[in-house]
Amino acid sequence: MEISVGHTPDSDDAFMFYGMFTGKVASQDFTVKHVIEDIEKLNRKATNPELDVTAVSVHACAYIPGYTILRSGGSFGIGYGPIVTAKKQMTLDEIKKCKIAIPGKMTSAFLLLQLMIGKFDYVEMNFSDIPEAVRDGKVDAGLVIHETQLSYQQEGNIKIVDVGEWWDKETGGLPVPLGINVMKTNLGMDTIQKFDRYLQESIQYGLDNLDVALDYAMQYSRGKPRELIEKFVKMYVNKVTVNMGDKGEESIRRLFEMAKQKNLVPEFKLSIAIK
Repeated sequence: MEISVGHTPDSDDAFMFYGMFTGKVASQDFTVKHVIEDIEKLNRKATNPELDVTAVSVHACAYIPGYTILRSGGSFGIGYGPIVTAKKQMTLDEIKKCKIAIPGKMTSAFLLLQLMIGKFDYVEMNFSDIPEAVRDGKVDAGLVIHETQLSYQQEGNIKIVDVGEWWDKETGGLPVPLGINVMKTNLGMDTIQKFDRYLQESIQYGLDNLDVALDYAMQYSRGKPRELIEKFVKMYVNKVTVNMGDKGEESIRRLFEMAKQKNLVPEFKLSIAIK
């Protein structure tokens, strides 16, 4: 069957899908048509299901009842995650009063920061525009995701909050749930499991063929050097990406338990592919 697959123009997503999209990993069950969009656009697109499979922020699962979370393809930080940057150091109380640029209301980074500091004044913008907005004083601080978590110093900013570290301490070391892949629930669990295995094979192929998979991923480097992209990919394509396991699933469930307690997400039924 032909299925549509959405992923972001980010090097870690490209790395995961390298085997699948180049035909290095074949499937007897699926032919894939891929669509590339910014993560917040994919989040919004998933609220009115268009794509059969799509990358989304974990946070978006509260608003996309037609999808089931795959066990493979997740972006989980292991003790690290989104950060907040600014031009100068600030206390936590000062940060709570800031206007903070965020990469989208449905991103997991936004939900995690609200869990950490409470509701705050924010402005949405494309994640790649945030470092410049902070540097130029258009906002007081910026919530930074993707490879800009690693390049903030070169962009003239400093780290003032590490959301990933906070989550790690708050949950006793659970991985930081950031991005996942989901598939339309109405395709049936058998089909979902087959595609899950296909994606898992693609991710493992990338890890087993690191250099060529990185070559492919560099087309989404946004001008960043290969060393930085390699570091970023190795951070977010890890053992929990191949299969989220019990810890990955627990981290997703914990995120939504905490968010529901603070009325940051509506009541909804979480659907995760069976093992």
